[in-house]
Amino acid sequence: MAATGSKSVLFVCLGNICRSPIAEAVFRKMATDAGVVDKWVIDSGATSDWNTGSLPDSRGLACLRKHDIETSHRARQVTKDDFMSFEYILCMDESNLSDLKRKGNSVKNLKAKIELLGIYDPQKQLIISDPYYGSDEDFEKVYEQCVRCCKAFLEANS
Repeated sequence: MAATGSKSVLFVCLGNICRSPIAEAVFRKMATDAGVVDKWVIDSGATSDWNTGSLPDSRGLACLRKHDIETSHRARQVTKDDFMSFEYILCMDESNLSDLKRKGNSVKNLKAKIELLGIYDPQKQLIISDPYYGSDEDFEKVYEQCVRCCKAFLEANS
């Protein structure tokens, strides 16, 4: 998937309709604004197959639009190929991390560095909580965490 010389990141959450598409859209905008989007392969996925093909949650889309960010992402499940083609797989919570490490252990040519996106948060908020059963404010909190983490991740990989 990733071209030679390019960098790659896959953002992952449970269903790929709330947190990971927000992180993907935020990172894509930051990379675009920094003039480096053409150097990156950027995507997001789910540990589950529950929402495959679905658009992101309407509250997440509204939150992104409020910040002048668009996305046309459709939910998909993480595949074995993702572990071999992405340089980084950044997830949102300990459950995602555990699922990804377990799946990654069954991949022979594992390339991906599997980490919590929150390790890049300068405010040290390690976990990005699922806003699905929450309010618009919870989606805004996810957005703000993703902005901080993605900014630090991009700076660390520039």
